[in-house]
Amino acid sequence: MNRWLVVLGAVIIQINLGAVYAWSLFNQPLMNKFGWAREDVVVTFSITIAIFALATIFAGRLQDKIGPRWVATIGGVLLGLGLVLASQATTLYQLYFFYGVIGGIGIGMTYVCPLSACVKWFPDKRGFISGVAVAGFGLGGLIFKPIIELLIESMGVSSTFLYLGVIYLILVVAGAQLLKNPPVEETTRKASKAIPELSNNFSPKQMLGTYQFYLLWFMFLFGSMSGLMVISFAVDIGVDIVNLDMGKAANAVMVIALFNAAGRIVLGRVSDSFGRTNTLMMVYGLTALIMFYMSTGAMNYPTFLLSVSLIGFCFGGFLALFPSVTADFYGTKNIGSNYGLMYQAYGISAFVGPLIAKAIPLTQAFLLSGLFCVLALVMAKLVEVPKKADAGELVKQEA
Repeated sequence: MNRWLVVLGAVIIQINLGAVYAWSLFNQPLMNKFGWAREDVVVTFSITIAIFALATIFAGRLQDKIGPRWVATIGGVLLGLGLVLASQATTLYQLYFFYGVIGGIGIGMTYVCPLSACVKWFPDKRGFISGVAVAGFGLGGLIFKPIIELLIESMGVSSTFLYLGVIYLILVVAGAQLLKNPPVEETTRKASKAIPELSNNFSPKQMLGTYQFYLLWFMFLFGSMSGLMVISFAVDIGVDIVNLDMGKAANAVMVIALFNAAGRIVLGRVSDSFGRTNTLMMVYGLTALIMFYMSTGAMNYPTFLLSVSLIGFCFGGFLALFPSVTADFYGTKNIGSNYGLMYQAYGISAFVGPLIAKAIPLTQAFLLSGLFCVLALVMAKLVEVPKKADAGELVKQEA
């Protein structure tokens, strides 16, 4: 099978999943229709991301056993069903359950499948191919922004959920049919040739027994927290801090999506040549600087767009680099299960970032987030690949 067909299926799937990043477009229409408070509506996004992340643990383990095609197909059906049901929601709790829980499970079931398959097919280009595989997720918000705006304007917000649900179901299920794992022998041979010193395959239990996992987990948390804080409040930052009108502020959704996708490909490719930890240190440093600048509140329209663009670029890099780092450190045999556990940092960040932004003024939240990124930079300097001897000892302990 041509391995680039797997990449095509991955991109089709991820574009539809990534439309979740355009959630801020729904905030005001839902407030206008139902009279809900903004902070209550935004919780839907946090629930979706958190459930999505939790579902990757089960989905990763399942797709390691039965392959990515069926797991992604089930996920596509659940995502479509969740949005169709959300179109009938009349209370916040219904919206939370239909869009956040059912839709979130659908995204989580699907997300890990194309990523795992692509990493296995391209052990020689892990950073780049992880970036390509998840670039569609970053582009989803950009591609679906005009579609969502058109549907909301012409059909209303509830009907928009219905039409989006049908679109997601058809396209995700279609993309899932292109997913397939390579033969085990081929994967092992290519991985050993590409990265001979990193050919160990850790089980989830073995991975959790290494200190590196916890350093990486908190690094992922701190980076994702910054990105999701800006993404979930992008329009609000433009309106409340930069004093823009809603139309101009909404452009942030597009530029974040574009740079988010670019960061996944560019930084993934850079990490193949420059090294994962070196790239992570660079990205944390840039994120910290931008968050410190945003904390001053001295933005105008151009610097607002530049700032959120760079945050989106760096955030995309985190989503491309951590699957590659997980594969480098712990092998590809159990990459679905292992990355599902690593990905919980991202899920928790979906609550932590917005909660901080609600508890204290946004400018102070940006300052705190910048400090966390400085800490993550130091952690990236300290983290080392688990040694083969460590893997052997863990096998003995487990036996």
